[in-house]
Amino acid sequence: MIAQKLVARLRAGSRFLVTSHIHPDGDAIGSELGLARVLASIGKSTRIWNRDAAPAIYAPLPGSDRIVVGEEPPAGYPESFDAAIVLECPSLDRTGLAEALGALPLINIDHHLGNQHYGELNWVDPEAPAVGVMVHELATALGVHLESHAADCLYLALVTDTGGFRFGNATPRAFEAAARLVAAGASVERVSHWLYESQPEAAVRLLGELLATLERHGDGRVATVALPRAAFERAGAAAGDSEGLIDVPRSIAGVEAVALLRELGDDDWKLSLRSRGAVDVEAVARRHGGGGHKNAAGGRARGSLADVREAIAAELAGAVGSPDGG
Repeated sequence: MIAQKLVARLRAGSRFLVTSHIHPDGDAIGSELGLARVLASIGKSTRIWNRDAAPAIYAPLPGSDRIVVGEEPPAGYPESFDAAIVLECPSLDRTGLAEALGALPLINIDHHLGNQHYGELNWVDPEAPAVGVMVHELATALGVHLESHAADCLYLALVTDTGGFRFGNATPRAFEAAARLVAAGASVERVSHWLYESQPEAAVRLLGELLATLERHGDGRVATVALPRAAFERAGAAAGDSEGLIDVPRSIAGVEAVALLRELGDDDWKLSLRSRGAVDVEAVARRHGGGGHKNAAGGRARGSLADVREAIAAELAGAVGSPDGG
């Protein structure tokens, strides 16, 4: 349930900073852009500031070209802002901007079970299929009727975080929200085109690089893939072009958990973890300074590719357990 304190706080302010986690995904970007439009409709101004750029597939989202990216804060920060709204981020340090954000009162809106309740106001709903759904519910509480651009942004947030309604969080609440967003003007065709039919050529070439590294472990129920920096260079790809590629090895019959290791620097790897059913990769991610959801999480590890791959594969094998459920 949306706290009336949150609604009152948003109505009382006039200008808000909006941000999310490092390496923003579809739920982060869609929720930010959707919220900015919701607040604009009640006369509030916003500025979205993310440490990292969004993947190229989200560039068509209306308003994405006005997002401030990097560690340098937007003009007028912090004195011209009433509060910072942090979306889809379980801990403040995951924004990559924690020190700067400390200059403002924080409003924390999230659906991660392990959220640290770091805000002055905290609305944390682990049952929400996506933060985009929470933003839509907030719009309703504010008396806002969504226009089509806002609906597109929030529908994309929902689609990406439910894996196109394939993941376990594709609950009745998710489908009910999707129906309301489409009724408000979200275009299923348009959003699907952005997500599935507008891949940069470099992203497709990067997929080839990724699949060449595929390894299965133990009884085959764990798979790992890797993207060293050299793979991006060969493909002519940027970091954001790896968005969604992990779903390909995840789709292999018999695979219950998968890790994608992306090289950030020498012996420094970003971990993206995915699983099926009861296999909990969020617990694995927490051991590596990260977090997320049971079936989708991320973290970071240091070491050679061979050592990190071996260690993560072993941890995932432990999460998968024995074939008979032991």
